[in-house]
Amino acid sequence: MTRKQCFEQCLNDKQNAHLNRVAAREDAIARLAEKDKRFADIDGLLAKLSAQIPLAAISGDTKKLEKIKMSINELNRERTEKLKAAGIDDKVYECEKCRDTGLVNGKYCDCVKTAAINLLIKDLSASAPIDKCRFENFSLDYYQNVDTENGNPKKRMTEILKLCKEYVIDFKVESAKSLLFIGNTGLGKTHLSLAVAYELLLRGFDVIYGSAYNLFAKMENEHFGSHSDECYNNAVTCDLLIIDDLGGEFVSPYIQSLVYNIINTRLLASKPTIINTNLSMAEINKVYTPRVASRLLGEYTAKRFLGNDIRQQKSI
Repeated sequence: MTRKQCFEQCLNDKQNAHLNRVAAREDAIARLAEKDKRFADIDGLLAKLSAQIPLAAISGDTKKLEKIKMSINELNRERTEKLKAAGIDDKVYECEKCRDTGLVNGKYCDCVKTAAINLLIKDLSASAPIDKCRFENFSLDYYQNVDTENGNPKKRMTEILKLCKEYVIDFKVESAKSLLFIGNTGLGKTHLSLAVAYELLLRGFDVIYGSAYNLFAKMENEHFGSHSDECYNNAVTCDLLIIDDLGGEFVSPYIQSLVYNIINTRLLASKPTIINTNLSMAEINKVYTPRVASRLLGEYTAKRFLGNDIRQQKSI
């Protein structure tokens, strides 16, 4: 589900829920009027008194006008008490700001924004463990503080964690860097990418996350099946695109072209992308052509993850 679709759905849900509450309240009031004759009489009296106000105002009889208003206030007080005693809420909206229209000055109200963001996160949770992947539960304890020929795993991962946190804090679509996370499986590439996605979704950015296999398969099916490029267009126009496990998909000539077009289009539009892969740069060059490798090397900030497979460590 796209960000636009989530917002539209949440706006409709907000407005429909309000209409349902209004209808339910009106039904409850009608049932109360059937059971309580005094309540029904109050509504009739209020209608008659309200009709008298314009005539009293035109006549200039201020005493009569004041008396009518006092009577209306007293009847409204009695009516409110009867509604309260019957358990009928006098307020039919949940949000004070938009009164359940979902809009404030033509823009989405905060209540709709919050609901849409939660829906986006829920939708993403169906395909990725975003609920378990946060910065606060990314543990550096699984990385050894020892110097190796490739570097010190704990120092390297401390640096990458810091980079990701700062990436979120400083994120601006037009200036954020594209990142390339390289390393063996089980080193935290997906965890940190999802943590970035979660934080930016909370801040209202349009983030699309998916495995290369799922994203490219959907684009291919749409392109050749329904002759639609909706998924592709969403991927190249969103604020941040995160492609997980590049190289885990079946690489056909179409997929090679697709990868290049996505990377190149987003670079030309100054839109950031985060790519995770188990492939080395030499393997990327071989699998996706030198044009893709050239753009990743020249335009992306590459970070190599070091350490031992965390999943295996947890299973011991």
